[in-house]
Amino acid sequence: MTIKPVKSGWQVDIQPGGRDGRRIRKTFKTKAEALAWERHIQAKAQETPDWMPAKKDGRRLLDLVEVWASRHGVTLRDGENTATRLRAMSTAMGNPIAEKFTAQDFAEYRAKRLADGITQNNMNRELQYLKAMFNTLIALDVWTRENPLSKLKAIKIVEKELSFLTLDQVQHLLNELPKGRNTHVTLIAKICLATGSRWGETEALTIHQVRNSTIQYSKTKSGKARAVPIDVGLELEIMNHHAEHGTGNRIFQSAWAAFREGVERAQIELPLGQMTHVLRHTFASHFMMAGGNILALQRILGHQSLTMTMRYSHLAPDHLKEAREFNPLTLCRRRND
Repeated sequence: MTIKPVKSGWQVDIQPGGRDGRRIRKTFKTKAEALAWERHIQAKAQETPDWMPAKKDGRRLLDLVEVWASRHGVTLRDGENTATRLRAMSTAMGNPIAEKFTAQDFAEYRAKRLADGITQNNMNRELQYLKAMFNTLIALDVWTRENPLSKLKAIKIVEKELSFLTLDQVQHLLNELPKGRNTHVTLIAKICLATGSRWGETEALTIHQVRNSTIQYSKTKSGKARAVPIDVGLELEIMNHHAEHGTGNRIFQSAWAAFREGVERAQIELPLGQMTHVLRHTFASHFMMAGGNILALQRILGHQSLTMTMRYSHLAPDHLKEAREFNPLTLCRRRND
């Protein structure tokens, strides 16, 4: 057993099974790493004489992504988009040899991306995608080592208060939107305000999804369909719009840019990343302020977890009203009355 310096670092030359056993050579950047690995091999050989370290795996990160895409990604509704994102991440990290890829490598990549202006939420999603890929490959017996990212935690996000429009702002915005050239933007905004839908869900509506004063959303973020009732007047407006401006079964064409222009004309300032989504927040906020039920709101918005919907609970008229009734100051006043 020897540890000797070589051009690329320190090389361990070892025969765990004795003179007649298989010889193993492995090179490390530092002598400390080489010594630690040698001790690890010796301990394993003492526990199990026939034990040998796993054979070298030369596959790179992109190779694993392609295996994941072909064996698991194809079963997912958004599998191709996820695979595209995994490929981009792997390339940006230099497509390292997978067995040498570490949490530190991802942490360095994450720090650089954050410095370039990528949001913390986006980086948490990238970590989630890559972690899940390794877990899936382990379950498929394609990856026999540990998940290199299993101990790496997501960035803790400080929750920001969701912005919503006042009723005066809603009316002002609806007055400004028709002033642009886009014939679809006003009605899309109305539907988002009436149903709490995402902009993309409404923009993609077909006429078959609107019937019996109900809109059936099928192309949703969660993949689960949901139905939201609307009033007869809005339903008639949708039908007339499709007859005049629709294309085939499609009711609308793209109108996101027109909405942004309308917001600018209305001089409404919105937080970064909450452009069209402010309509969804506005629906949910006014729903709760008017006394709506939190469980009903969860179903309307299509949230898989009630935790997401609870972000609006503080807007309910009776939210934590016990704080006014049962605090010690109030109780002292009552006792003295």
